[in-house]
Amino acid sequence: MKKPSGLGRGLGAIIDSSEYSTPQPQKTAINEIPVSEIETNPWQPRTDFDQDELERLATSIRSMGIIQPLTLRRLGEHKYQVIAGERRLRASQMAGLDKVPAYIRDTDDDKMLELALVENIQRADLNPIEEALSYQRLIDECNLTQENMGDRVGKSRSTITNSLRLLKLPPEIQQALRARELSMGHARAIMGIDDPDIQISLYQQAVEFGYSVRRIEELVRQYKEENTKDEGEEPKPAKKSKKRLAPVYEEIKSQFCTFFKKSDIKLDRAESGKGKITIPFDSDDELKDILETLLLDNKGEE
Repeated sequence: MKKPSGLGRGLGAIIDSSEYSTPQPQKTAINEIPVSEIETNPWQPRTDFDQDELERLATSIRSMGIIQPLTLRRLGEHKYQVIAGERRLRASQMAGLDKVPAYIRDTDDDKMLELALVENIQRADLNPIEEALSYQRLIDECNLTQENMGDRVGKSRSTITNSLRLLKLPPEIQQALRARELSMGHARAIMGIDDPDIQISLYQQAVEFGYSVRRIEELVRQYKEENTKDEGEEPKPAKKSKKRLAPVYEEIKSQFCTFFKKSDIKLDRAESGKGKITIPFDSDDELKDILETLLLDNKGEE
């Protein structure tokens, strides 16, 4: 059976096949490069390749070819290294392709690392930790600032800062983010606390009980409030308490409670004489009882 071409049908229709017969691949063109001449990238930020996803991509490639060309660095004659597209290369090998479409770039190792990291952040579905590690490597190994990274990857500085903060979480939580057992929203909420033991406890509760991000945020807030009290911080000013009712009105309120056989009736009265009486109820049946009590009393006065 004839193996499918490395080019997707869409690319093959618009690119002259003569481009692929030149002795030296062109930097600005899409070249067809033998898979056997390509080696993987030792600086590849992606470390986890989902086997099921690779199988699905390989099936797509068998049917449609590769739609998005790889980006390769020329190491020598008939020797290339992946800058971006290792997932596509792996799937192409699974699909049995002999050649793949690729852009060729001549660049030194430092520049290649930056290109690989930036392109993966922009286009690949990295897990949150892989993305954070990519940002950190751009800082440590490429001497980029967060502002420079933002320009290159098209993300705000705050997004990059929050991503980098993930690397300060305990290894257990980082692994959960890698495995996508924990969402970025949960992780951001957990980062509201600095204590690693409390962070791990919150992560375990989120996984074990299926807590939502909002629930974790509530637990973080409760912990902070309790911790603030323990540290002896000055308490916030208490809200102004309501003025107590005069004894005569307290007696009226008591009579209402007795009359309706409820203890939670409220009577409020302002100094101007205005006020309100509140009779709460928990169900339609309770409301019916209140109405019947009022109607019976009215009949008794007729």
